Amino acid sequence: MITGGGFEDEEKWLAEGIAAIQHNAFYMHRALDSNNLREALKFSALFLSELRTSRLSPHKYYQLYMRAFDELRKLEVFFKEEDRHGCSVVDLYELVQHAGNILPRLYLLCTVGSVYIKSKDVSAKDVLKDLVEMCRGIQHPIRGLFLRSYLSQVSRDKLADIGSQYEGDDDTVMDAVEFVLQNFAEMNKLWVRMHHQGPVRIREKMEKERSELCDLVGKNLHVLSQIEGVDLEMYRDTVLPRVLEQVVNCKDELAQYYLMDCIIQVFPDEYHLQTLETLLGAFPQLQATVDIKTVLSRLMERLSNYALSSPEVLPDFLQVEAFTKLSGAIGKVIEAQVDMPIVGVITLYVSLLTFSLRVHPERLDYVDHVLGACVETLSGKPKLEDSRATKQVVTLLSAPLEKYNDIATALTLSNYPRVMDHLDSSTNKIMAMVIIQSIMKNNTCVSTSDKVDVLFKLIKGLIKDLDETPVDELDEEDFKEEQNSVARLIHMLYNEDPEEMLKIIVVVKNHIMTGGPKRLPYTVPPLVFSALKLVRKLQVQDGDVTGEEIPATPKNIFQLLNQIIETLSSVPSPELALRLYLHCAEAASDCEIEPLAYELFTQAFVLYEEEVADSKAQVTAIHLIIGTLQRINVFGIENRDTLTHKATGYSAKLLKKPDQCRAVYACSHLFWVDKQDGIKDGERVLLCLKRSLRIANAAQQMANATRGSSGPVTLFVEILNKYLYFFEKGNPHITSAVIQDLVELIKTEMQSDTTTADPATNAYFASTLRYIQFQKQKGGVMGEKFDAVKV
Repeated sequence: MITGGGFEDEEKWLAEGIAAIQHNAFYMHRALDSNNLREALKFSALFLSELRTSRLSPHKYYQLYMRAFDELRKLEVFFKEEDRHGCSVVDLYELVQHAGNILPRLYLLCTVGSVYIKSKDVSAKDVLKDLVEMCRGIQHPIRGLFLRSYLSQVSRDKLADIGSQYEGDDDTVMDAVEFVLQNFAEMNKLWVRMHHQGPVRIREKMEKERSELCDLVGKNLHVLSQIEGVDLEMYRDTVLPRVLEQVVNCKDELAQYYLMDCIIQVFPDEYHLQTLETLLGAFPQLQATVDIKTVLSRLMERLSNYALSSPEVLPDFLQVEAFTKLSGAIGKVIEAQVDMPIVGVITLYVSLLTFSLRVHPERLDYVDHVLGACVETLSGKPKLEDSRATKQVVTLLSAPLEKYNDIATALTLSNYPRVMDHLDSSTNKIMAMVIIQSIMKNNTCVSTSDKVDVLFKLIKGLIKDLDETPVDELDEEDFKEEQNSVARLIHMLYNEDPEEMLKIIVVVKNHIMTGGPKRLPYTVPPLVFSALKLVRKLQVQDGDVTGEEIPATPKNIFQLLNQIIETLSSVPSPELALRLYLHCAEAASDCEIEPLAYELFTQAFVLYEEEVADSKAQVTAIHLIIGTLQRINVFGIENRDTLTHKATGYSAKLLKKPDQCRAVYACSHLFWVDKQDGIKDGERVLLCLKRSLRIANAAQQMANATRGSSGPVTLFVEILNKYLYFFEKGNPHITSAVIQDLVELIKTEMQSDTTTADPATNAYFASTLRYIQFQKQKGGVMGEKFDAVKV
C-alpha cells in the first residue's frame, strides 16, 4: 500500500516496474527459445520480484500483475513440454522451490503445480492443499491477495467436479470445495487486515483501495457457485455456514456488506429459498454500520423475481414460510441497529411489501402486517420531515394501489390510514392525489358509505387544512388542481341502491363541509349534481322507508341539497349558489313537487336581490333564471305569474339599456312555451317585445346624446328575429304588418347619418332578410304567411 508519494511518483514506479518485467521477460523468452530451463527460471524469478513492491496502489499494482501474469502463461506452456526442458514435472516442482525470494517462488510453484495436477501423476487435492498452505508465507495484504487470486485462477479448471477429468477416488467435490473455502478465508483475512494498517490520516484513501480489491475475494464465491457438485445439501450444510462464519467473524463493515451481497448474487435462488433461515440469521450479527437494507432488499427482489419467473415454486415459498422469516429478520435487524435512520427502516418495509405483493398477492393480511409494522416504527416519533423518508412512505402506500388497481382493496387495510397519519401536510396531499389518480385511472367506483368514509379520511389533506398553513398561502394552480381532483372523485362514488347512495352523499357532505370557504365552491357542485342524479332516478317516488335514518325520497334529498347550497351563500359564492338552486328547482319540477320548486326559485331570487351586485353577474343570472323558468312546467297559474312577473321586473331594472332590452325580449319566451300543453299567451309576448323595442329606441337616443352618434342597430335586428320566431310559431298578435314596420324601421335607422356603421350588424340584418325571402319562396302555409312581408 502507498504510505507516501503522489500520483506522478506512482506512475514513475509503475513504469520502472513494467520496464524491469519487460527486460527480464526478454531474456526469459530467449532462454525458452533455446530450451534452457535454468536461465528461464532465473529470469522469471527476476521479473516476478517486481511484484514485491509496496509502493503501488491496488489499481496500479493490478497493471503490473497483469504484465507478469501474461509472461507466466507463456512459462506454463514451456513447463508442459517436458521434451523441451528434459525435467520431469515432479523434479520441476522441487526445483522451483529453490528460488531466492518467497513471492517469486510461490508464483512459480503455483504455475508448476497447475502443470503437475494436469499430468495426473499426483492427487490434485494434495497439490492444492500444499499450495494454499504455502501461500500463507505472504502476509502483505495486496501481494497476498494477488498471489491467491493467481492460485485461484490457475487451479479453477483443475478442481474435482462432477464430470471433471480430475474427479476420482482420491479427489472429490468436497476436496475442491474445501480448497476454495480455505483460499477464500485466507483472502478475506488479508483484505480485512488492510483496514487496520497505515496511519489514520490516510484511512479514507485506504478504504477506497480496499474497495478496488473486493472482486478478488468475491471471485472465490463465484467459483463455488460454478462447481456443479455443490448441490443444495452441500450448500446448506457446508458452504453457506462456512462462508457466513467468515463474514460475521471478520467484523468489517465493507467486507460484510460486499460478501453478503455477493452471496445473494452468485448462488441460485432455489438455494436462498431453502436456506433462508440460515442466511437471514446472519444479518442481525453484522456490524451496525453495514448497509443491511440494500442487501436485504436485493435478496427480496431476487426471491420475488424467482417466484414470478417460476410460478411452480410458489408452494415452496409457503412451505418455508418465506414472508414470516423475512419479516422476522427485518424486525431483528431494526432491533440490532438502533441507530438505523428512519428512511432505512421504511425502505426495508417497502421491499418486504413489494415481495409480498409479488409472491403472495392474495394475502392482504401480509400487506396489512407490513403497514402495521411501519406504523409501530413511526409511533412516538414526530411527523416525518426527511424528504427521502416521506418519499419511501409514498412508495409504500402506492404499492397496493398499483398492484390491485382497486382502491377498494386498499380501503380494507386497517393500517393504511394509520401510516398516512404520520405524513406531513404536503406529503399527505401528494399521497391523496396518488389515491385519486389511481381511482380515475382504473375507473374505480367506490360503492359503500363505509368505504367512502375511509377514503375521505385518507384524502383529508385535500379536504381540509391539516396544519396552521392558511389556504391563501398555497400555490393557486396547485390548489385548483387538487380541488378539481376531489370534484372528479365525487363523481366516482355511486351505488345502485338509493338508500346506500344517499348515505354516501351524507358522508361526503360531512367531510367537505369542513373544507372552508375557499374549497366549497369546488366541492359542493359535484355533490349537488350527484344528489340530483339520485333524485332523477327516484323521480316521483315518495313516502317513508322503514328502518332507515334518512329515507331516500326526493323531498329528503332536496332538504339536504338546500342545506348544502346554503353554505355557498355564506362563503360567499352567490352566483354559484344561484345556479345550483336553479338546477335543483328544475329537478323538483321533473319530480312534480311544485312547493319545493317554488321555494328553490324563491331562494334564487333572494340571492339575486341581496347578494348579486356585479352588473355582468346580474345579466348572466337573470338569463339563467329566465331559461330555467321557461323549461319548468310544474307551476300553477298563480305561482308562475308571480315568478315571471319577478323575472320581467328584474330584467327591466338592469343597469345598461342593451342588457335590459335583451333580458326583456328573452322574457317573451316565458309566455309562449312550444309544447303541447305549454302556455301560449300571445298578447303578453307582444307586450314584452314592444317593451324591448322601446328600451332599444331609448338606448339609441342615449347613445346619440352622449356620443353624437346612435351606434349600430343590433338590438333592433335581434328583436326582429324574435318577432319572426313567434310569427312562425303562430302567435296571432304578431302580424306581417308589425314585422314589415320593424323592417322599414331598421332600414331607416341604418341609412341615418347618426347611425354608426357596423359590418357585423349589416351582415346579421342581411341574413335575416334572406331568411324571410327563403320562407316566402318555400311556399305552402308558411310561404303564404310571409308573402305580406316586403323586403
